[in-house]
Order: sequence, then C-alpha cells, then structure tokens
Amino acid sequence: MARLHNKWWTLIAVCTAIFMLLLDITIVNVALPSIQRSLHSTFSDLQWVVDAYALTLAAFMLTAGVIGDMFGRREMFAIGLGIFSVSSFVCGVSVDSLMLNLARAVQGVGGAIMFATSLALIAEAFQGRERGTAFGIYGAVVGGAVAIGPLLGGAITSLVGWRWIFFVNLPIGILAIALTLAKVQESRDPSGRRIDWFGFVTFSGALFLLVLALVRADTDGWGSPAILALSAGAAALMGAFFIGEVRQRDAMLDLSLFRRPAMVGVSISAFALSSSIFAMFLYMTLFIQDDLGYGPFAAGLRFLPISMLSFVVAPVAGKLTGRVQARTMLGTGLLLVAAGCVLMAYLSAASGWTALLPGFIVAGVGIGLANPVLASSAVAVVRPERSGMASGANSTFRQVGIATGIAALGTIFASQLRQKVAGDLAATPAGRAAAQQHGKSLATALVSGQVRTRIARWPASQAHAVLGAYRAAFASSMDHLFLVAAGVAFVGSALSFALVRQRDFVAFHPPAPDAGDAAVRVGA
Repeated sequence: MARLHNKWWTLIAVCTAIFMLLLDITIVNVALPSIQRSLHSTFSDLQWVVDAYALTLAAFMLTAGVIGDMFGRREMFAIGLGIFSVSSFVCGVSVDSLMLNLARAVQGVGGAIMFATSLALIAEAFQGRERGTAFGIYGAVVGGAVAIGPLLGGAITSLVGWRWIFFVNLPIGILAIALTLAKVQESRDPSGRRIDWFGFVTFSGALFLLVLALVRADTDGWGSPAILALSAGAAALMGAFFIGEVRQRDAMLDLSLFRRPAMVGVSISAFALSSSIFAMFLYMTLFIQDDLGYGPFAAGLRFLPISMLSFVVAPVAGKLTGRVQARTMLGTGLLLVAAGCVLMAYLSAASGWTALLPGFIVAGVGIGLANPVLASSAVAVVRPERSGMASGANSTFRQVGIATGIAALGTIFASQLRQKVAGDLAATPAGRAAAQQHGKSLATALVSGQVRTRIARWPASQAHAVLGAYRAAFASSMDHLFLVAAGVAFVGSALSFALVRQRDFVAFHPPAPDAGDAAVRVGA
C-alpha cells in the first residue's frame, strides 16, 4: 500500500506544480492588454512578456533534465518550484516592461526545471497500463489549466488587477514544494552524466538571436544588416551546437534519440502544436480585447469553448493511448487544429467574437487529442532511464515553437496591420486628414494597441475613419495569421502520420506484472 500511496502522491505533486505553471501562462495571455496599458508597453514588449519566458524555458530545459538525471529529479523539481514562485512575486511588483520581462525570464528557468523533471517523475513512478492512466490525468490537468486560466485571469485582472495573476502562484508553489519534499520518492539516472556547457551556451545563444531577429524584422527590415547578422549568428551557433553534440560524450541532447523516426515525429508534433494554435492565443486575445473592446473577464468567458473542449477531450485521449496508435491521435489532433485555424480565417471589420466559435470548437478537440499523447509518447520512445532527456527534449520543442511562432506571427501581424491601415486611411478624405494631423500619435497607438483611447478626442469623422481602418486591418491581418498557423499544423499532422511508427516505441516490463500485462507497449 505504501508504494501505491507514494506513486499517487507523486502524481498529485507533479500535477499541482504543472497546473500552477500552465495556469500562469494562460492567465498572462488574457492580462496582456491590461499589462500593456499599465506599463505603457509596446507591441514588441508584449511579445517579450511571453517570449522571455518561453526562451529561457526552452534554453534550460535540456540541461535541467540532465541535472535532474544526475542529482535527483525530486530535489531539482522542488528547486524549480522555488525559483518559479519567487520570480512570480517579482513579476507582480514590476514597475516597467523591462523588469517584468527579466522576471519572466527567471520564471522560465524555474519552469524549465519543473517541466524537465515532471514527466520523468511520473514515468518512473508508474508502470504498465497505470502509466497510461497517469498520463491521462496529467493531460486532464493540462486541459484544466487551459480551461480555467483565461476565465480566472480575466476575473483577477478585472477585480484586483493584473499583478495578482502572479501573486496567486505563491500559495500554490508553497503547497507543491511541501508535497514534493514529503511524499515524492527520489529518482535519477545511475549512469552518472556530466553537464554539457558548450551545448547549453550555443543552443541558448542560437535561440535568443533567432527570436530577436524575428521580433525586430518588421522594424529593421528583413534585409537590414542587423537582421542578417542576427540570423547568421543564430545559424552559426546552432550549427556549432549540432557539431558539438555529435562529438560530446555526455551531450546535452543525445542526437542518437532521433535515429528513431518516432522521436522525430513527436518532436515535430510538439513544435507544430505550439507554433500554431498556442502562438495564436496572444493574437486572439488582442483581437477580442483591443479590437472588439471586451474587458479581461469578458474575454476569458469567450475563450471557454476552446479551453473547455480541450479539457474534456484530454482524459479520453489519455485512456485511448493504450488502444489507438499514437500517430493516429497526433496526426488527427493536429489536422483538427489546422481545420480550426482555417475556420477562424474569415474575419472582417464587422465580425464579432462568435466568428471564432466554429474554429474554437474544432481546434479545442484537436488540442485535447494531441496534448496527452505528446506527453506519453515523449518518454515511450526511449529507455526508462533516459526519460529525463526525452521529456526535456519534448518540452523544449514545445517552447521553441511558442517563442518562434509568436515572434514570426508578430512580424507578419505588425507589418500587415500598419500597411493596411495606411492604405485604408489614404482612400478617404477624413482618413487622409487624420493621417496628416495625427500621424505620429496614430503610429504610437498602433504599436501600443491603444487606438480607441488615442482617437477619443479627435474629430468624430477622423475617429470614425481611423477606427474603421483599424478594425478592417486587424481582421485582415488575423486572417493571414490563422492561415499561416493552419499551414504549420497541417505539415505537423502529415509528418506525425508519416514518422510516428508504433514499432519504434520501447516495450517496458514492470517488475510485478499483472496477467496479460507482461510487456506493455507504452503510448500505443
């Protein structure tokens, strides 16, 4: 009984911490417009609120997984919780965008440690069919955080202010740390690995330069010397990383893992899911709040269809992992995400939030199908003792997808929004007058997302012309983003069907199997 007790307490501790971590991500999305107004942030600042977190999360993920394998996953998990909780407090007391983004970067470090060790702790604690059940519960927690995050974030932001979306992490973090230290059993990789500092530095540097280039490309121009230099630097560092990993005895990322096509397919699926629909959450939030004028709580309510469906479908998908092939569920999930994005790509200046509803429903089912399968498949294609690196690699691809997806989509969005507004204003006398008299103020308003506030004191004809041009441009730009996201998800779906082969999954033999369960193919 004690063993059963411990493994279920492990699941509770891990799910509590991951719930906090994912809740923070979804809460932040809804609060971004309020943060923008409070700290006078630009559109680029808003991108960094998400990307600073995603970048450090991705950069530290693989190293954190190795450290957990070496020194103990339970201990590192508790340390990650502490870092995340303290940095959350700093986020809450931030006085400007720079302080907030730096604190978010530190949050990413704590999140990386938690992510890199969480799936490995579950995989180590559960065997056989119970592992599928545990991952199903894990997927339900992920879906639950996504489900209530926008609504809770909207409520907190509306009632007590955006700073409290970070303060709520403190009591949850303290509870999760106490649970981890009291109930979770320690586990590690007995092979005794060393930290690959060369790999860590080159990988982190490459990611930072790549995202910086994507964020600045709209301002500086794709062909500018600065962007070309950043892109070349990112390519050179990434090349050095791969060469170093081949030569390292204790590589941060064991490239031999990717000899199995299934590992390649699962990694691509994780990247595609994050860089498509999850990256779009930032822009959907801006559409609902900045363009349509809804408050944070009202916006959170309108995200319920997609979030609740992913929550309901996730545990069902987790249970199906023992019966349906992983590639079928991954490929179908991403295909539904692609279809959902296409359904949302028909916005106009007259569109309300209900124009997103069909896409919300279809994409929500797709997210619910894919998420738990990604979690279980990441550790099912390697030996159990390598689960730390495998789960770290999977989470890294997720975060790289979010960071690069938001940055790339943001460049497209900002460029098209500015060009479309300028073109529409030039077509009417009132629009031309507004552009001539308030050109600088309008440019600032477009960058900051505060068009409605800026035009409130302008002549009625000019304000009407600008608002009409802004709404039309916003809708048109969103249409393009949805189509790009749909293309990414579709490619991910096709590669999932092609690469995630069931014969690549590792059969695991539990120490005391039940009848008929002597060799379970995990993640099937």
